[in-house]
Amino acid sequence: MPVQGLEGKRVVVTGGTSGIGEATVERFRAEGSRVVAIADRDVEDPGLLCDVADGASVASAFARVDELLGGVDVLVANAGISIRKPFLEIEEADWRRVLDVNLTGVFFCAQQAARRMTDGGVILMTASTNGLTGHPYYADYNASKAGVILLARTMALELAPRVRVNAVCPGYVLTPMQRAEYSDEMLAEVNAGIPLGRHASPQEIAALFAFLASDEGAYFTGAVISIDGGETA
Repeated sequence: MPVQGLEGKRVVVTGGTSGIGEATVERFRAEGSRVVAIADRDVEDPGLLCDVADGASVASAFARVDELLGGVDVLVANAGISIRKPFLEIEEADWRRVLDVNLTGVFFCAQQAARRMTDGGVILMTASTNGLTGHPYYADYNASKAGVILLARTMALELAPRVRVNAVCPGYVLTPMQRAEYSDEMLAEVNAGIPLGRHASPQEIAALFAFLASDEGAYFTGAVISIDGGETA
């Protein structure tokens, strides 16, 4: 059954051409929303190309969104990258790029979207359980996602009641890219550590985004919601 209030909404999804972002674009379109997917500058798939870590590129992309949609009602700030290295081996370029994309990129996109939400709107951010608890070999990624969580909470206070802002914290999600990195044995080992015994599907994360953006999620703002099969419990 469709959720209420998404028909005709103008939705922007960053990182919208693969994984969670692609599933989110598909879900909002199925709900009757008008959706623009913003892709990374290096992605060949269809989408509005933008380097979210560059403020001028983001401003240009949202100007194009204005032409296509006439404004923004919902932003799903989902674009992100990770680099797996031990803390002592993280190079300055690694650190800066991960923080630039995952945190500064969310800031740039959220600011552009919020300025357009004069009649109200919803901003949703893809954080991570990595922003809630420590995970080895992802110090830069973990720090960026923790930053996203506090950015969302601060924006929720400043922008209420006009704009609602929430952070979603997925745990393990079985995107096609993630599955390609696993052997069957590795997948089984990771699943064994999750109380529900499996990864989330991208569609399950997309369903949460749709609910939070809908009229049914209208009392959610400043929320940090884990969707992790019980992992952090």
